[in-house]
Amino acid sequence: MSTRPRPDLVDRVRRRLTVAETGVTRSAVLGAVLSEPGQAPLGSNTLRRVTDDVFAEMAGAGPLADLLAEPAVTDVVVNGPAEVWVDRGAGMVRTDVSFPDQGELRRLAQRLAAACGRRLDDASPFVDAHLPDGSRLHAVLPPVAVRGPYLSLRTFRQRAFGLAELVATGAVAPAAADLLRAIVAARLAYVVSGGTGTGKTTVLSTLLGLVPAHERIVVVEDAAELRPAHPHVVALQARDANVEDAGGVALRDLVRQALRMRPDRLVVGECRGAEVVDMLAALNTGHEGGAATLHANTAADVPARLEALGLLGGVPREALHAQIAAGLQVVVQLGRAGGRRMVTEIGVLAPGLPVRVVPAWRRADGPGPAAGALAQLLRERGIGGGWDAPTAVISPSAPVGAAADRRTS
Repeated sequence: MSTRPRPDLVDRVRRRLTVAETGVTRSAVLGAVLSEPGQAPLGSNTLRRVTDDVFAEMAGAGPLADLLAEPAVTDVVVNGPAEVWVDRGAGMVRTDVSFPDQGELRRLAQRLAAACGRRLDDASPFVDAHLPDGSRLHAVLPPVAVRGPYLSLRTFRQRAFGLAELVATGAVAPAAADLLRAIVAARLAYVVSGGTGTGKTTVLSTLLGLVPAHERIVVVEDAAELRPAHPHVVALQARDANVEDAGGVALRDLVRQALRMRPDRLVVGECRGAEVVDMLAALNTGHEGGAATLHANTAADVPARLEALGLLGGVPREALHAQIAAGLQVVVQLGRAGGRRMVTEIGVLAPGLPVRVVPAWRRADGPGPAAGALAQLLRERGIGGGWDAPTAVISPSAPVGAAADRRTS
């Protein structure tokens, strides 16, 4: 990890750039460092390091820059000036990184918020936004943050994982990988569900990379996070209203626009509101193979979660469950075990009131009660072989298996 620049050097460079009305770029910082009176001659490597450190202190993530640059890091959280934690995929670990005082941490939080075009001060003491590189920022200032300021940063992976990479890391079991390939090839509509931080966006990006290259994917998101390895992706991003409460563009509006853009696959990055009604309507009007992510603790909770969101759109419960049963076929559930993210279950939506999710495959148990029904769905769409499933039939009264549920919970 690079050593941090002297505070006096940072202050002098900041004042120099302010007087010169020069933007904070690496070249501008380099020029300001070289122009420092009495600055001892520096070798090229030392000069590059000092410039990078000063730039990070002024425009980047400061002391957090090196942590965020690590490829394995998914989350960095700051619980006040002296406490910085990092998650490299196996749970939170405390680091030796710290800030001199609350003032410097506050300035970093405000600088990052400003980079998102958001305000963070005593009148608006918290912010939830995305940085220009796609990383997610959440910050809270005192006195709301009792021992703060608090910062939470979730890094953004520029390159999507391939399915083979997820298998190699243990996130996806080989049998599940074969099944996921078949689901995408059969153009079944699916939801990737799980709790916060379980890797829903990562898995969905990977699955979208399996879509045939000749198909057009239209992605609708609250914040642009999905970047699948696919040659034909069109992305739409929602927009918050300005300080005058004008100019906002909601996800629901974007879903409607996406339907007019000739999508072969319609994807909603995260269903969290009434846009689920428009998504389900699309899946019931010929737009096969669509996908979305959804917050749900278990696969069995997905119908209730969809119902809660759909009711926000004013759709009666019976009609909503009928649309869920007709438009969605599969749930891909993610979870954590031992700090690792993984696909824990693949289920099939069984019609009824309410709609239920019946397990077709579980990481702990292998094929489940709906394995045969899923295999039949795949065969009906011309996808046969490659997945050995026992015969099973789903009906509204088919038992899910309480014992199996207890093993998964």
